[in-house]
Amino acid sequence: MHEFELIRQVFREADYARPGGAVVRSIGDDCALLHIAVGEQLAVSTDSLLEDVHFPAGADGFLLGQRALAVAVSDLAAMGARPLAFTLALSLPRADVDWLRELSRGLQAMAQQTGTPLVGGDTTRGPLNIGVTVMGTVPDGQALLRSGAKPGQQLWVSGPLGAATAALQVLQDGDNDYPGLFAAYWSPRPQLELGQWLRGKDGAALDVSDGLLADAGHMAAESGVRLVIERELVPVHPEALALSADRAPEWALCGGDDYQLVFTLFEQQAAALQAQFPQACCIGRVCEGQGVLLVDGQGRPVEFSRRGYQHF
Repeated sequence: MHEFELIRQVFREADYARPGGAVVRSIGDDCALLHIAVGEQLAVSTDSLLEDVHFPAGADGFLLGQRALAVAVSDLAAMGARPLAFTLALSLPRADVDWLRELSRGLQAMAQQTGTPLVGGDTTRGPLNIGVTVMGTVPDGQALLRSGAKPGQQLWVSGPLGAATAALQVLQDGDNDYPGLFAAYWSPRPQLELGQWLRGKDGAALDVSDGLLADAGHMAAESGVRLVIERELVPVHPEALALSADRAPEWALCGGDDYQLVFTLFEQQAAALQAQFPQACCIGRVCEGQGVLLVDGQGRPVEFSRRGYQHF
């Protein structure tokens, strides 16, 4: 099957690739056409998932499709954006149509869950790599930025951490007794509702992809502040604790791939936040200074040999 026939059969005719809403023209031309409302800015992000780097070799197509789109849409959530559409760039060692149909089915499931239609892309021969570019909109001047943290604010995380790193351990061991870990890894839920709620709250936000400590470091650097994280306040996924009570706290701090949001908020906004998002936890505070300081229950500094995933 040649490239354009593959695109037509597997992607173009799928429900999640049809024009509608903001999508004026979808797959079939050199470019898609999207309508952007007056008073809105376009948010764009690209993620690349490479076999044996970002997911295990031989991964199930359906699960991989869900994950590939979810991790990209999570970037929109971190900016407070509403999803608009996505494009897909596939590098494939061979054209396995059955596997591609499963990949498309997984993409469609997450596209429907997040309201993010497919509008185009590219396919080529090469090592398996899934490139997803997502587009969203946010009202002018209301995008959440990493540079928005202010001394005196609280530091929050949207939910429990450590599940995705624990899931990789389970995958290596071939253990099927931890469904919550598998769900966290293969179909993370982008925190779109929370991201949009945070607009206009005068804080900062990002999603946890490389690890809490590493990603918090990015926020601290961009905002020019010090983030103090209390180790005992960091929520750890219960199934990660069940798998290894000793290792789970480190997974939560350094593991990454959780795609929860880390954000700052003034204390007077906390009650309204928890009324709508009860899983959110306050894990520390924003102070004058620089960098990230992890402390124990007595306020003593805690050192870690690593802080998160390093790509190079």
